Amino acid sequence: MGKLDNKVAIVTGGSRGIGAASALALADEGADVAISYSSSADQAKAVVADLEAKGVRAAAFQADQADATQAADLIRRVVEQFGKLDILVNNAAVSGGGLVGSELVDHAAIERQLAVNYTSVVAGIQTAVPLLPDGGRIVSISSGVAARAGFQGMAYYTGTKSALEGFSRGAARDLAHRGITVNVVQPGFIDTEGNPADSPAASMFLPTAAMGRYGRPEEIAAGVVFLASPQASYVTGAVLRIDGGYSA
Repeated sequence: MGKLDNKVAIVTGGSRGIGAASALALADEGADVAISYSSSADQAKAVVADLEAKGVRAAAFQADQADATQAADLIRRVVEQFGKLDILVNNAAVSGGGLVGSELVDHAAIERQLAVNYTSVVAGIQTAVPLLPDGGRIVSISSGVAARAGFQGMAYYTGTKSALEGFSRGAARDLAHRGITVNVVQPGFIDTEGNPADSPAASMFLPTAAMGRYGRPEEIAAGVVFLASPQASYVTGAVLRIDGGYSA
C-alpha cells in the first residue's frame, strides 16, 4: 500500500529533471500520473514507460505552458482521461533574464518567462480548484532565488518565482476551508539537464550552498511527495526549502 493509492496527479514539465523525478516518486507511492511537456516528446514517452512499469496509469500531454489557455485546457484533458484529479504539481518553468536597465535584455523572453512561471500556473490552479476534491493538494516548484537572489542578472526570474510564492500563500488562505493545501518547494542548485553539476558555472554556484554540492532531482521529489501526502494535511501556505543551505 502506498501513501497515494487511488490518487491522480499531474506534473507539468514532467519529461525530465525535477518534474520526471517527482512523477516517478508519486508513482512509487501508488498515484496514477499525468505529465505535460512542451517539445520533448521522446523524453516524455520514456517517462510514461517508466511510470507504467511501476504498475500505475500514466500519460503525457503536450502543452505550451507559455499559453494560459493551453495550461488551463491541460487540466481538463487530464481529468477527462483519468476521471479525476487529486494532486497538481506545477513544475514547468523557464529561466533567464539580464541586468535591469541593460539594453541587451530580451523583453520577449522575459514576457515568456513570466507567462510560464506565473501566469499559466495561476490559470492551471484556477481551473483545477473546482475539479479537486476536498483535501486536494497543490504543490508548486519555485527557486532558491526567491529567498536570496545571490547573483546579478536574476531580477526577472526572481520576480516570477516571488510572485508564485505570494500567490500560493494567498491561495492557501482561500482554499483552506476545503482542506486543499497549497505549498511551495524551493530548490537550490539541482543537477539537471538544464543546470548540470559539471557545468562551468558550478564553480560559481557551489560556494554559495552550505553543503557544497548540487542537489539531486530525487531530493526535491521527496519534498513534493511529502506535501502531496496525507501526512502533510496541516501544512499549507508553506515554503519548503530544499537548497543545501543556499538560503542559510
